[in-house]
Amino acid sequence: MNELDYPTPLDREIKLDPSRVIMSKTDSRGIIEYANDYFMEISGYEEYELMGQPHNIIRHPDMPKVIFKVLWERINKGENIHALVKNLAKDGRFYWVLTNFETKYDTDGNIVSHYARRKAAPSNVIYQIEKLYKTLRAIEERQSPETAERYFEGLLEEKGITYDEFILNLLGVNENSLISYFVDSSTEMGKNTITAKKKGLLKRMFT
Repeated sequence: MNELDYPTPLDREIKLDPSRVIMSKTDSRGIIEYANDYFMEISGYEEYELMGQPHNIIRHPDMPKVIFKVLWERINKGENIHALVKNLAKDGRFYWVLTNFETKYDTDGNIVSHYARRKAAPSNVIYQIEKLYKTLRAIEERQSPETAERYFEGLLEEKGITYDEFILNLLGVNENSLISYFVDSSTEMGKNTITAKKKGLLKRMFT
């Protein structure tokens, strides 16, 4: 095998531990203020490299712009959103995550920060979402982001569902089950809330 036969970094996936949580905190503009150890371990960045940087430092070029438009529109309203996102590590490898968000406000009701929890996404769901994302990226590149957004809206309207419902349907779970998946089992709260239902969710999603 010569060097051309080896996969490039962009072709290499980092497999996440489904029991661990990638956590980060940004200000209202998406500037990183905190990242937990697993975030740094997977992304390959040190704390000093992440703090003060826009969160899109880990954005993978395969991700459609329209998905992030939907995501930021939702969290800037203080709403949670479950998205499937392909991220880019510092060394060029990639990893797929499911997202969960919590918004913090000041005493005047203004958004001051977003807490994001991310966990491993099952491979069968990744395979299905990749096809849609490739279509959206192709439309963005050959037409425009606005055209891709209209296509995406039309697709969801045809199915009569939201993006969240689309993701939940792919996963085969409901909203409450998916939220329980994001509980950090390394904390006392996590240990107390892990139930047979959650274990069943992991089994359904990753087998």
